Amino acid sequence: MIRAIIFDLDGVLCHTDALHCKAWKQACTIYGFTFTEECNDLLRGVSRMDCVDIILSKQTAVPRDFDKVGFATEKNMIYRSLLGHIGKDEMDGRVPDMLRRLKAMGLKLAVGSSSRNAPLILDTLHIASLFDAVVDGSILTKSKPSPEVFIRAAERIGVRCDEAVVVEDAEAGIQAAKAGGFFTVSIGLSSGETNLESVIDLVDIEVLKQ
Repeated sequence: MIRAIIFDLDGVLCHTDALHCKAWKQACTIYGFTFTEECNDLLRGVSRMDCVDIILSKQTAVPRDFDKVGFATEKNMIYRSLLGHIGKDEMDGRVPDMLRRLKAMGLKLAVGSSSRNAPLILDTLHIASLFDAVVDGSILTKSKPSPEVFIRAAERIGVRCDEAVVVEDAEAGIQAAKAGGFFTVSIGLSSGETNLESVIDLVDIEVLKQ
């Protein structure tokens, strides 16, 4: 029996991919690196420091003593400044009502995101109070496709992994959820046990009615 739903954040509850892309591109320009759409696609669902490694692997030359932390910090400063402008364009206005309907069904709700900015984003979008727990990149030791983020979220809301649905829009996230023994719902993919075009349709999936 399903007792909880664990949501990824970017691409599921809201869409800040364009802001991440813009921030990485600006940071790369400052440091003299190239940044392509192909490279950006590889960063979805990945921790900030792992993103740095991916970006550096695409460069023709990187200084031996390059400051990875400084580069990541620069990107995050740019990204957080862009977050000040998020609103209706980044989240479907039906999301809060969808979350309330799920809670009314007796389900516990959590967010499991590799982003350290997840709490800030949820607060800015005024939906933080609708979740029973938030696990973000600040406490994780491994990135997806490790299931750590979802396992920690399940522990925080007091359910077993097989009692929770994970909702994801990235292949690495679906792989992580499957590795952890969760029921998977994909958004815009075909690799979940249930596949949806929009998270708004989540309330009607069959597994929640069993």
